[in-house]
Amino acid sequence: MYILSLWLNEELFRHTEFLNGVNWIYLPTGIRLLSTLLLGADGAIGLLIAALIVDFAYYFPHDPVRAIVGAIISAAGPYAVYRLALERYQLKASLANLTPRRLLVLAFAVATTNAVLHHLWFALTGDTQNFIERFCMMYIGDLLGTLIMLYAMKGVLSILRSIVIRAE
Repeated sequence: MYILSLWLNEELFRHTEFLNGVNWIYLPTGIRLLSTLLLGADGAIGLLIAALIVDFAYYFPHDPVRAIVGAIISAAGPYAVYRLALERYQLKASLANLTPRRLLVLAFAVATTNAVLHHLWFALTGDTQNFIERFCMMYIGDLLGTLIMLYAMKGVLSILRSIVIRAE
């Protein structure tokens, strides 16, 4: 799903790209959060593997350090938000107690975590050109992408639930 969301994002929002991988709308961040919410540590490991593949094959084929760090950040940020949700909301495996308000809080948390971790890495490597502008773009893109994915999935689940209820 993560790799599919990257492809879909490229196809739909290529014109909104600020830098390679930084868009006004970035759907993969929503998939990252959903993966960890649904699968926990297994989801984070799957994200890490998928991000390594994409980073080495597409985003940073000539920069192995950036590819590895980017993949770790892509998996660690959403996993940290998932762990926070477990603790703060006593998140159930069924996600039944994940209200729309809590989803909104988690969307803001994952967008913040992702942008902060990436930009900490950029600062540590001396890559500070357009720092504030890139941070804002990444944050907004992650937030919008996450909100779109979370509420789209919530809508799909509602439709499926109503179909199942009618079938009974």
